[in-house]
Amino acid sequence: MNLLSAVNGYYSGYGRGYGWGFDPTYLLAILGLVLTLIASARVKGTFNKYAKVRSVTGLTGAQAAERVLHCCGIYNVAIEHISGVLTDHYDPRSKTLRLSDSTYSSNSVAAICVAAHECGHAVQDQEQYGPLVLRSTLVPAANIGSRLSWPIFIAGLAFSLRPLLMGGIVLFLLAVLFQLITLPVEFNASSRALKILGQNHIIPESELRGGRKVLQAAAMTYVAALASSLLQLLRLIILARGRNRD
Repeated sequence: MNLLSAVNGYYSGYGRGYGWGFDPTYLLAILGLVLTLIASARVKGTFNKYAKVRSVTGLTGAQAAERVLHCCGIYNVAIEHISGVLTDHYDPRSKTLRLSDSTYSSNSVAAICVAAHECGHAVQDQEQYGPLVLRSTLVPAANIGSRLSWPIFIAGLAFSLRPLLMGGIVLFLLAVLFQLITLPVEFNASSRALKILGQNHIIPESELRGGRKVLQAAAMTYVAALASSLLQLLRLIILARGRNRD
């Protein structure tokens, strides 16, 4: 029996158990998807709103990022342009801050605060912030877990092999752990960004309020992603227990 026929056999039998092939655990996956879509829509809406609000300082995202870094005594981080919208990120390996089309040349409140948030990661890197170091350490394991967890788990379901079922769950748990550790990293970066912008008067307090909303909305996407992954983990456990009873 090959894997494909085994999987088909599993799902046909599993479907008959619930009637008309309906798997109630799909509801968990759907709920996770809904949470992710809501968070994504919120961050896009909030960013678009404050992307239309020009900062009175006239600073672009790139210029604001440079000021934030220099205020923190960081001069060895390069600032580069990268294509896309909200593809901004900090690369600790090359010490490079990459700002997207929507951030690099824009002088909006949203652009400045997003750029400052990425600077927050550069500051974390300089200070060897614990959760960031731990997250970086977990990257290889999380990548393996996210790629192999489902194939291994499905093979376990197809052939009724408990070691593969448990292996798939453990691998998926590594990816969930990575997302959990990401939360303090992202929240801390936003907190640092807003504090630096305010204390150094890079933008006025009135604009910080809007920027805070942008960063809070962005942070909720990580919360939603974690919630979605936890629901998927619960689904894996339910499916594994159901197969074990069979």
